[in-house]
Amino acid sequence: MVERALESLLEAAKKAQPSARQREEQRRSFAYGNTAFENKLITREMINQQAESIARERDAGKR
Repeated sequence: MVERALESLLEAAKKAQPSARQREEQRRSFAYGNTAFENKLITREMINQQAESIARERDAGKR
């Protein structure tokens, strides 16, 4: 019974579509994990600041 429930959850997860916000959070988490691994001075705040800066530049380029 547990096996069927797990299979059902796995199938649902395969079909799930993350929102734009979820994808952005995942992207930032990935960036933090990879950079902080190499440089312990990197903080999540630094990642967030850079992500916001990039977003502003991208949005300004669309105008």
